[in-house]
Amino acid sequence: MIAKSESNMQHLNTQIVIAGAGPVGSVAAYYLASKGIRVILLESGQDCALDLRASTFHPPTLEMLDQFDITDRLIARGLKAPVYHFRERKTGEVIDFDMTEISDQTRFPYRIQCEQYHLSRMLSEGVRDLPGTEVRFDHRVVGFHQDQTGVDVYAETPQEIVQIRADYLIGADGSNSIIRKWLDTDFDGFTYPEKFLCFTTEEPLEQKLPNLCHVNYVSDPEEWMVLLKVPSLWRVLVPAKEDQPDAELLADEKKNDVFDRLLGDGEAVETAHRTIYRVHQRVAKRFMHDRVAIIGDAAHLNNPIGGFGMNSGIHDAFNLCDKFARIYNDKADADEALGIFERQRRTTTHDFIQAQTIRNMEYLSDGESGEHRRRKAEMQRVHGDPDARRNFLLRQSMIESLEQEKEVA
Repeated sequence: MIAKSESNMQHLNTQIVIAGAGPVGSVAAYYLASKGIRVILLESGQDCALDLRASTFHPPTLEMLDQFDITDRLIARGLKAPVYHFRERKTGEVIDFDMTEISDQTRFPYRIQCEQYHLSRMLSEGVRDLPGTEVRFDHRVVGFHQDQTGVDVYAETPQEIVQIRADYLIGADGSNSIIRKWLDTDFDGFTYPEKFLCFTTEEPLEQKLPNLCHVNYVSDPEEWMVLLKVPSLWRVLVPAKEDQPDAELLADEKKNDVFDRLLGDGEAVETAHRTIYRVHQRVAKRFMHDRVAIIGDAAHLNNPIGGFGMNSGIHDAFNLCDKFARIYNDKADADEALGIFERQRRTTTHDFIQAQTIRNMEYLSDGESGEHRRRKAEMQRVHGDPDARRNFLLRQSMIESLEQEKEVA
């Protein structure tokens, strides 16, 4: 499989190259390898990134991953969260939704709260045991060239440049995707004006805040927040002013201020991580560019309210890899199959992922405005109506979007 050129550049051949060994790229690699398709998975880091941002696995994602015998391992490592709350910070009012009401639609009527890097590591380790597959860390994709018969992918290692000839390239290399940049595709949308600040802490918030569940979206006109429990930590997400220096946001004074207002004694709270990031709502104009596909954050970005980002990327991977399996194993027409992937996933991204995450964000950040009161009244109406509540649960759990996706041809 490996041969040296006269210039000592390493040359490889495979069927599909995947850039990025996060959850989306690792899922794609495992899916393809399990179908007998030769894959090389490239990751710029020395291991799967220790990314703390995504931690929610929705029911359809658990259904998909169960095909790999991974779901039981995630359940064992994570926390089951059948109930989630929309809360009013000032009044303490809670609108609760219980996913066990849609048990007839899924074998997994709950979210699993588990950091995404656990999935990446499980799959990147498992995929090495499958024939025809390589996982190469410390390999950063720096460019590619495609023609009518394939793609030449160039990856940089600490010692050399590696050239890989493949039939297709999948860019699952995140929000700063080099694949998307080389494609020079439009990435339309907007960036939220505020920064997002995330603290993780072992502080037992559930013992100090009444009626707290594992997933809490807290509305407030001055400082909305998200409180998420993962097995060993609480994650506390709050907005921060765009012009406030990062050093101030990461300082103890800011941490103390946030937890003072949450618990009353911020100085006593110890944090394990303090992270700042910007949040975007953007979608690439195209996901499929002849022999190059982009999926996950490389193709679309959204705010974290609802936990749709990683899940939608995994859904991209399953959809795309299903099409590749049909092309390689069932002799399906490549242009037709990949065209369906493009239409299905872009439609779902626009009509559901972007729209729903924007609505969720508006609900939290509108505070005490008239618009917020209108949305709150609507949420209360939905909660009180069994049929409307069921539809809301199917939408927020991402079951509805995937059912509608099947109708797009």
